Amino acid sequence: MYSSLPIDSIKSDFLAALSQQHIVVEAETGSGKSTRLPLWAAELGRVLVVEPRRVACTSLAEYLTTKAANPSLISVGYAIRFEQHFDASTQVVFATPGVALRWLSDDQLAHFDTVIIDEFHERRWDTDLLLALLKQRQSHRLVATSATMDSQRLVEYLEATHLHAAGRNFMVDVYYHANDNQTMPSGDHLEQRIVKLVSQHYDTHQDILVFLPGRKEITAVTQALRRYFTDAVAADEMDVIPLHASVTDDERQRALTASEKQRIILATNVAETSLTIPGVTLIIDSGLERRTHQRNGRTVLLLHAISNASAEQRKGRAGRVKDGVCIRLYGKAAPLERLTPAELQREELVEPYLAALCCDAQFSQLSFIDSLPEKTLASAFQALQAMNAVTEDEVVTDYGRRLYQLPIDSLFAHLITAMPDRRHQEAMVDLAAALSIPQKLWQPPKSEQDQHALWLWLGQQYCDATALIKIVRADVVPEWLTVDDNMRVEARLLAAKMREVLQLPQLEVASAFRRQSWIEAVMAAVPELVYVRRERRRQALGNGFNEVTLSRDTLFGIEHDQSTEAAVVFDKFALPGKGIKQNIVLATCVAPVTLSQMVALDLGDKQQGQTVEAGAGHFQTAIERVYAGRVIDTQWQDVSGEAAGVAIVDLILANEVLEGLAARLSIDIKQWNLYLGLGRYQADICQREPEVIDLALWLSQQIADLGIETIDDIALFSAEDFIFEGIPDWEREEFDNQYPHSVNLNDFEMRIEYQISRKTVIAHYQQGNRKQDPKRWELPRWQGWRIKYKKASRTIDIH
Repeated sequence: MYSSLPIDSIKSDFLAALSQQHIVVEAETGSGKSTRLPLWAAELGRVLVVEPRRVACTSLAEYLTTKAANPSLISVGYAIRFEQHFDASTQVVFATPGVALRWLSDDQLAHFDTVIIDEFHERRWDTDLLLALLKQRQSHRLVATSATMDSQRLVEYLEATHLHAAGRNFMVDVYYHANDNQTMPSGDHLEQRIVKLVSQHYDTHQDILVFLPGRKEITAVTQALRRYFTDAVAADEMDVIPLHASVTDDERQRALTASEKQRIILATNVAETSLTIPGVTLIIDSGLERRTHQRNGRTVLLLHAISNASAEQRKGRAGRVKDGVCIRLYGKAAPLERLTPAELQREELVEPYLAALCCDAQFSQLSFIDSLPEKTLASAFQALQAMNAVTEDEVVTDYGRRLYQLPIDSLFAHLITAMPDRRHQEAMVDLAAALSIPQKLWQPPKSEQDQHALWLWLGQQYCDATALIKIVRADVVPEWLTVDDNMRVEARLLAAKMREVLQLPQLEVASAFRRQSWIEAVMAAVPELVYVRRERRRQALGNGFNEVTLSRDTLFGIEHDQSTEAAVVFDKFALPGKGIKQNIVLATCVAPVTLSQMVALDLGDKQQGQTVEAGAGHFQTAIERVYAGRVIDTQWQDVSGEAAGVAIVDLILANEVLEGLAARLSIDIKQWNLYLGLGRYQADICQREPEVIDLALWLSQQIADLGIETIDDIALFSAEDFIFEGIPDWEREEFDNQYPHSVNLNDFEMRIEYQISRKTVIAHYQQGNRKQDPKRWELPRWQGWRIKYKKASRTIDIH
C-alpha cells in the first residue's frame, strides 16, 4: 500500500513549477521529500539526486527499488566512490556530490534533465559548488531541498519557487541534562554520561539513538555499553550498533531495519537527515560534532557544538513512529549558532578551486550564496599555481585536469604525477590511498616486542610511509599489527582505482621500489614537505613556513632513527592551541631523510658565516647552507673577492680589526637616521642625500671604494680613513645634547632608543650596580616625549 506522506500535498505545485523554474522545497523531518520528489521529477525526464552522505545515498536508492515506496517501479540506481548500480536507462540516479562534480566536468551532466540537491542545509563545499555551477549554466531544472535551511536566501539566490511542506512527527518531549541553563555541550566524561542515561531509560523505550561527534567516541561508548549490558541484561536482548560513514553494510542494515531486539544506535550526524531509522523513541544528543575551521591559514578539525538547526533535526528522529523523548546534554539556553556555517567559509579552497576550473568555470567569478574569504581564495590560487595546475589568468592546465582525475587531495595527485618512473608512481599511489581514507588505517605497536617485529617485517623500509604502503599491498597483515580491516579494504579499492586510471600494474603485482630514491623524488617534487628538527626542541620540526610536532603514533624516533635530523612529512593533523591564532600541528606520517640528501637536492639557502684566522694573516670564511633557520651544512673557503668584503665588514663590526671604528660609526649613523626622522634635514646645509643608512651596507661600499680586496689590505688603513659625514659639524653637538644616544649617571649606563612614530623614548639598562629605577629629573628633558625604562623583560613608564 502506497502510504500518504505530508510532502504529497505539494505534488501538483511541484510538477507545475518544475517545468517553469527552479524550486526550493522546505520540508521538515519525516515529510517524505527525499523519496517522493525524485519520483515526481522523473515524470519530466531523467533525474540526478545529489545526497551529501554515502549512507543516505545507498539507503534511499535501495528503499526506492521496493514496490511499497515506488509502486510504478520507476528504475532507480546509485553511484558512490568505487561503486555504481545504474545504467543508461535508469530514470533516477542517487549520487554523492563528488561523483556528481566529476560527471559535470566530463559531460556537463548532459544525460540528466533535473538535478535535486537534497539536504542543502548541510552546506558542504561540494554541494555549494555544484549549485553555483549549475546556476551559472542554467542547463538543468534545479531543486534544492532542506529541513532547516534559511530558505528565503536560497530562493532569492536561485530566483526560485518556494514550496513548503510540514513534517510528520509525533510529539517529542525535550529534557536538558546540564548543570545550568547556559551549559554548552562538552566532551568531558561523555562515555560515562551516555552509559548512565541509557541504563536509566532503556527499559521504558523501544530503540535508542545516541548522537556522538565521531567514530572515536562511538567506539568508546559501544565498548562501554556492551560491557554494561553483558553484566545487566542478557546479551541476546540488546543490539548496540555503530552508524557512521565507514560502517559495514551489515551494520548499516541493522541500524536501518527494525528488529525484535532492542537497538541502541550510536551515530554521527550522518543520522540527522534523509535516513529513516524505525522504532526510535529516545534520542540522547551529545550536542557535539566534529567540524572544520580555518585557524591561522590552516583547516583544523575539532570538536564543536552543533547549531540549533542540527539540534532540531536530531530531535525529530524520535518522533517518526510515536511520541518520543529527546535528552540533550547541554543547557536549555546554551548559546548555539542558529545554522551551521558553510564549509566554503571555514576550509581551505584548493579542492573546490580545482574542481570548478575542471568544470570550465572561474572559481573566483562564481556566484555563491555567501561570498568567499579573499585571503583563503588567494591562498588556494597560489597553491594551484605552485603545482602548475592553473595559469595566471585562471585557466586550468592539462596537468591540472590530470590531477583532478585522481579522487584524492590535490597535493597527493601532484606527487603521484611528479614521480619520475612507474615504480615510484605506484608507491606514491598506494601511500596516497592509505592517507585519503576517512579513518586511520593502522595503529603502530607500543610494546618493544611488537616494535621489533615491525622492524623485521619492514626491513630497510622502516618508516611510517613505507609501513602504510606495505599494509595496503599485503595480502594478509600480521596478527600482531593493529589494522582497521574496513579501512584497509577501502584503501585497497582506492589504490586499485587510481592504478586503473594511471594504467599502472594491479596491486597484486605491485612493483618493488627503493625507499631512498623514492623519497628523494618526493623531496624534489615538493620541497616544502621537508622538515628539519629544532636543535633544542627535539619533538618539533620546521620547514621555514610551518612547524610540526611529532605525533606519539609516528615511527620517527623509535629505535634506529633517533639521531635523524630531517624528515618528509606526508600527513599532518592540526589541533587548536592555547592562543586564538595558535595551532598544534601533529606530524602523523613521517619518513626520515638525511641532511646530506637535502644538500644534494640543493635545499636551503647559502649564506656567509663567521670568518676565522686560519694562520698568520690567512683567513677562511664559513659558507653555510641554512634551511628553516638551521645550518644543515658548512663549507670553509679562503677569503677572496666579494666574500672578502663581507668578511672584512664582519671583522670590523666584531671589533677585531680597526678597533673602535664600529662603535663610532654606529653612533654617527644612528644619530643621522634620527636626524632625518625628526625632519631636521636641510638640503642647503647637508652634504649627503636624505637617505636612511645601514651600517653594514655603508661599510661595504666604503671598502669597495677604497679598493680593499683582501684581508691583508685592511692593514694599510686606519679607523680615521672611514668618516661618515652626516649631521653638519656645527649642529652635531647641540643635537646630541638634545637627543643623546646614551645617558650615563653616576651609578649606571643606559642606551637610548627613539620611537619617532610613537613619540616615545626607551632607556635600556646597559650596565651598573644601581638597583633603583631612574628618576625623571635625572634624565634629559625630552619635552613632549613619553619616557620608558627597560631592564631585562621589565618595562615601566617614567613620569
